Amino acid sequence: MPIRKVPTKVSWPNAPRGEAASGRISKILVGQGHGFIRLRDNREIYFHRRDVKDGVNFNDLEVGTTVSFELLEDNVSGARALAVAPQKAKKK
Repeated sequence: MPIRKVPTKVSWPNAPRGEAASGRISKILVGQGHGFIRLRDNREIYFHRRDVKDGVNFNDLEVGTTVSFELLEDNVSGARALAVAPQKAKKK
């Protein structure tokens, strides 16, 4: 029987989308698979390892890295970051 590959990420047509935001990673709990991003107003936003953008490795993220993401406000479970990716350095 052939081995069937299972996609690591599923793209849902009606997946929740948030507004564009950026911040710095303030805490990473690699063993638990999640972390937090601090916004300029000092709010901490939760993100899970499956919320990183395609092509970004969760284990390569570091505290202090500036990231861009989609901020999804949820009244039930709180704010969450989606599509987390490191920001590219600006050229001078």
